[in-house]
Amino acid sequence: MRILICAPTSREYRAMRYALDKAEGLKHSYDLVEVGIGKALSSAGVARALTLAEQKYDVLAVVGFAAASLGRKQGDIVMPSRAIHHDAIIPEGFCPEITDPRKLLGKDEETVFTGDSFVNADIAREVKARFGVDKALFDMEIAAICQVAELYDNIPVVAVKYVSDVPEAGHSEHSYDEFADAHSDFTELLMRIDTL
Repeated sequence: MRILICAPTSREYRAMRYALDKAEGLKHSYDLVEVGIGKALSSAGVARALTLAEQKYDVLAVVGFAAASLGRKQGDIVMPSRAIHHDAIIPEGFCPEITDPRKLLGKDEETVFTGDSFVNADIAREVKARFGVDKALFDMEIAAICQVAELYDNIPVVAVKYVSDVPEAGHSEHSYDEFADAHSDFTELLMRIDTL
């Protein structure tokens, strides 16, 4: 398979570039692109990469760091099975192209909730209550990237994320930074993708 790995930040891009450069015996072929942070920028970055691509991709893989709710700990690797925008407050059924969940290729029975802000403990608890879930992952890109993938012939999407912080456990943006600084090699994430 031909897989486009999408890294939102330059730190995530460097960590995956390092993993790809030292990898041997991978069963798939990979391209890597830094797509940008947040729903708008990552969508534009992925659309640009897909438009300029010389061949069609079989899968989009979104990698990097994400916050998680209680039930997960820093360092866990999560491959969620669905994605949804948590900050799209729209009446049910009014705009399903935004509010409907997107299926991911991940095997973990968790949802990644995408929004345009860092998540604190209060937001994490509110999102879990609103969507009726016990555990959750939080990021700023995946649900939006899924929408772009749909426009490009429904390319399947997989997300592979390190849990960088657990806001409900008292972690903050400093916890995220410390964790991200200590994890500059995404070989474990790459190996999860290569099992597809």
